[in-house]
Amino acid sequence: MTDEFKTLRGEIRTETKVQSSRFIATALSTVTIDQVERFIAATRRHFHDATHNCYAYWIGTDGTQYRSNDDGEPSGSGGKPILAAIDRFGLTDLTVIVTRYFGRTKLGARKLSRAYGNAAKHALAQAEHVVSYKMESLEASFPHSQISNVMHVVSQLGARILDTTYDEEVHVRLEARSSMLDHLRSLLLNQTSGNISIK
Repeated sequence: MTDEFKTLRGEIRTETKVQSSRFIATALSTVTIDQVERFIAATRRHFHDATHNCYAYWIGTDGTQYRSNDDGEPSGSGGKPILAAIDRFGLTDLTVIVTRYFGRTKLGARKLSRAYGNAAKHALAQAEHVVSYKMESLEASFPHSQISNVMHVVSQLGARILDTTYDEEVHVRLEARSSMLDHLRSLLLNQTSGNISIK
């Protein structure tokens, strides 16, 4: 299982028109539900006079944290096509909101669904995609004499030191790619000849 995933860099906003309705798609990188909720609230305030603000979000790499919302449009015609666009691009940790200004012409459920999906696809195609990695942390304690050996391993694997405390021993919290965590443990044990405690 890979720890690599694609998401967006920053925010993008694009606009499309279908007949006389305007569809404004706004996409933003979001990594927590709190960020999602704040983004939705801010977008609704910005487009306070819009007819609808349909949205979908996808958080995490395990495929369990996602949701779509039709915001008063016929069931499944707004949020689901947006979610499908996110899935089609293979993206995660983002929210897409498609704002509609009704143009006095009813589109029908099929055209409406296509309009929302296309608006989301257009924004995601224009956005900058970045590769990120799922990270995990571990805690280690070791004698002061092992600092250089531990730092060598940290540097070698591109791990990151999140926190360090000193008393009779050195205590560190390290972060590394999920796929590297077992290798990091093994190298730390080997480099320090087992003179380290890892949680």
